[in-house]
Amino acid sequence: MYDFILRSQEYLPILTNGLWLTVSVTLLSLVLATFLGLLWALLRTSGISILATPTKVFVEFIRGIPILVVLFYLYFVMPEIGIDLSAFQAGVIGLAITYSCYIGETFRAGINGVDKGQIEAGKSLGMKRPLLMRRVVLPQAFKIVVPPYANNLVMLLKDSSQVSVISVAELTMQGKMLSSTTFDNLTVFTLVALLYLCLTIPLNLVMGRVEKRVGASQ
Repeated sequence: MYDFILRSQEYLPILTNGLWLTVSVTLLSLVLATFLGLLWALLRTSGISILATPTKVFVEFIRGIPILVVLFYLYFVMPEIGIDLSAFQAGVIGLAITYSCYIGETFRAGINGVDKGQIEAGKSLGMKRPLLMRRVVLPQAFKIVVPPYANNLVMLLKDSSQVSVISVAELTMQGKMLSSTTFDNLTVFTLVALLYLCLTIPLNLVMGRVEKRVGASQ
């Protein structure tokens, strides 16, 4: 135990650099994925087939592909058509595109879960679709999607480790590099696991409180 503590003091500053990169990748991906996910949901529920059908095909296509393939495509294939992305940019965009499809389906389920009677009531008052969505549908849909959205957030945080395959030196990558130079796998990866828990446990607690508040307001 004493050796573990002693080595931890040596390794933690290195792993902390990767931890901040993990947080950065996760937050940027989440913001972009949420914006795109809401867009996909609005397009799919628009009732306009020329918008809904291509969006459905795109969402199902991305959902059927592993995240690693999306990352490889962005990082290795895009430069061949003249679009050069750094490893960090490719990682953020790849995670955002992939998770926008999952979050979009979450938003779509929330929109479809709103009581049809309220939508009909809004229409009978002469509300156009943009106003109806903004005033009636989306506020209620957001309350419905809080639990699955929180789950997507935790999954995105853990899946941010996937960007290490395109050489983004986030937490998992820093752990791999450190273990390859120290050969101290037990200490290094125990610290990596503990640092991930330092992120996911508070996140779960916060989202649990948000869910309770939203549930109490319904």
